[in-house]
Amino acid sequence: MDLFGTAGIRGSATERVTPELATAVGRAVGRHVVDAGDADADAAVDGTTHAAEVVVGRDGRTTGPALAAAVEAGLLSAGVDVVRVGVLPTPALAFASRGRHGVMLTASHNPPEDNGIKCFVDGVEYDRERERAVAATVEADPSPAPAGRWGESTTAAPLGGYRDAVAAYARRYGAPLDGLPVAVDCGNGVGGRATPQVLRALGARVVALNGNVDGHFPGRASKPTPESLGDLRRFVADGAFALGLAHDGDGDRVVVVDAEGDVVHEDTVVAILADHYVRASDAADPVVVTTPNASARIDERVAAAGGRVERVRLGALHEGIAAARAAGGTVVFAAEPWKHVHPAFGGWIDGVVSAATVARLVAAAAPDDADPGAGVSALREPVTERPYEKVSVDCPDDLKAATMADLESRLPAAFPDAAVDTDHGVRIDRPDGSWTLVRPSGTEPYVRVYAEAEADAIDDLVAETVDLVREAVDAAGA
Repeated sequence: MDLFGTAGIRGSATERVTPELATAVGRAVGRHVVDAGDADADAAVDGTTHAAEVVVGRDGRTTGPALAAAVEAGLLSAGVDVVRVGVLPTPALAFASRGRHGVMLTASHNPPEDNGIKCFVDGVEYDRERERAVAATVEADPSPAPAGRWGESTTAAPLGGYRDAVAAYARRYGAPLDGLPVAVDCGNGVGGRATPQVLRALGARVVALNGNVDGHFPGRASKPTPESLGDLRRFVADGAFALGLAHDGDGDRVVVVDAEGDVVHEDTVVAILADHYVRASDAADPVVVTTPNASARIDERVAAAGGRVERVRLGALHEGIAAARAAGGTVVFAAEPWKHVHPAFGGWIDGVVSAATVARLVAAAAPDDADPGAGVSALREPVTERPYEKVSVDCPDDLKAATMADLESRLPAAFPDAAVDTDHGVRIDRPDGSWTLVRPSGTEPYVRVYAEAEADAIDDLVAETVDLVREAVDAAGA
């Protein structure tokens, strides 16, 4: 059963992620929690493991209360206890899932009519094996547990503890914020319940835009892009801010805006953080895990700092971390565009930690007598920023498999001098150092094209690759 994408289950709340599906997924997760028992609770919460307990949270979408109630019904009817933690960022739900399982109702950056389901165990997203097991159980449609074995519900409020933990962690790096002026666009998402508060606790002077939680996302689209962040960019450029920060609907993504109002490329942010973590580590083999679409600028900064890079499929940073650790490496950082895992804090994607850490690094990089924006410029200076493009090509979900199968031969034929890697889509690495990657989106009806090359070659490379993808889509639909 094709249920999970690259980031849990997502889709229309009236057509795909319905209350009926949410109940079925809740029951399936509950069945696996009961079957696994204490084996899934390796970490303790307050000195106690809670293997047969599942924390349930949601973002601010208007469909969230009904879907959370449906998931809870499924979990309870499978025989596990539920802890309701209310409206909070996805990383805070992951934090609360340590020592037990967790379910988050969120569609992240998707539009307001969508919703989704993400599952966690001990602070880590379910891997493919767990997701497939849940999908198989949903398809089997098991009966509820005997009535006498149904679970019970309680409530908890982990958000304050999470914010305190983020602030304590961020103080390990960079410099005190001491009035650093920061603008934060929360996009009416649940990041507004964490990032402004953490930055203020660290001493920043924070101005929050769209800080109220509203599931209609009236301030801007939930997905933070250079276009949707126009108000933040103008606000930062017109004011005396050191930087701007922005989140998606559930607070796991982070976007950085410099003092001129320009969005810092997502791979440059990864390169800055990766460089920082490798240099801060005393490990013999510091590893940074990233994805096939990530820029070579990351590899360059990690190598300069004395570390190495390992790549894993998009949406599977947790699996890449586990594999690198199994091979003997010490993972100091893991990231894909806009989404970062800070292993010393937790095994989940956390935009709030990224925001706090970046702010502290900006404060440390700015000379005492410089203008507020000097810190971001200083952090970017060592990073080689070649032109990088990403294009989304329309492709219905039911044509993706045939399209990608076609491209496995079509792309190498078009670039006969290139090395080909088909582990995570189709990646073409050319002798001149340019590359392009084509992969299907796991959450939207697109095939993504990524490319990096020198300025005089990037447009031609992107245009040629996009044309090949469109030909493959047309052939698949013929």
